[in-house]
Amino acid sequence: MRLIFAGTPEFAATALVAIVDAGHDVTLVLTQPDRPAGRGMALQPSPVKRLALERGIAVFQPSTLKDAAAQERIVATGAEVMVVAAYGLILPQAVLDLLYLGCVNIHASLLPRWRGAAPIQRALLAGDSETGVCIMQMEAELDSGPVLLHEAIPIGGKDTAGSLHDRLAVLGARLIVAALRGKMLKLAVEKGDGAFTNFLPLAGLPKVTEQLQGAPEGFELLCRFFCLPGQREEVEALARFMFSSYITVPVYEAFYRWLGYGDQIDEMV
Repeated sequence: MRLIFAGTPEFAATALVAIVDAGHDVTLVLTQPDRPAGRGMALQPSPVKRLALERGIAVFQPSTLKDAAAQERIVATGAEVMVVAAYGLILPQAVLDLLYLGCVNIHASLLPRWRGAAPIQRALLAGDSETGVCIMQMEAELDSGPVLLHEAIPIGGKDTAGSLHDRLAVLGARLIVAALRGKMLKLAVEKGDGAFTNFLPLAGLPKVTEQLQGAPEGFELLCRFFCLPGQREEVEALARFMFSSYITVPVYEAFYRWLGYGDQIDEMV
């Protein structure tokens, strides 16, 4: 999936690594401007910027996203969705509406508890027995959008803000990859205008689906016909498109079991 990543600290960098390693096309990284730090107070890049430069990803560091020039830069990437993690800038409604699938946020608490800043520290100070990560569709109100995925972890008696941060960063990275793999593609199908299928060679779809009717063994042909190495997400998108337009539920389910997601069919449909 073609996407923009917006984040600044180590928590966000962990998610960016997972997204890139999962094969997604990160067209642009948004991060806070370099800040003075250290004994000499020299300007230092954020952890996300350092990682993006190491991976050869373009970096954009606007001081605001409210101006037209910044918004034009976002649109020019051709991205379908923006992933946000501890970015540090407010996204105005105009930005939330720019991309086809909107913006999704990795939030380190079990919403609606601990909306806003410092959710890890606030969970510890409140004596919570558990915390977690939510992947949510962003809306104008702070941390108020629908939750796409969530998972809880226990808070142990010896946990600190640092230990919880590290565990939640890993969890958030895993959940955002899962959300991009399933939930965002489901949303694309539900939008119904077919725009997300621009990467699929649909001219050959009738022939392939004809061979797949009632024949799950034909899925190997499907991958050879549509999928290049590292593009598992595109195969899943195709499955959803075919499900909505051509083939039957049993074939759709067989395809997901073949991909190894049999235990997630009920959640992902």
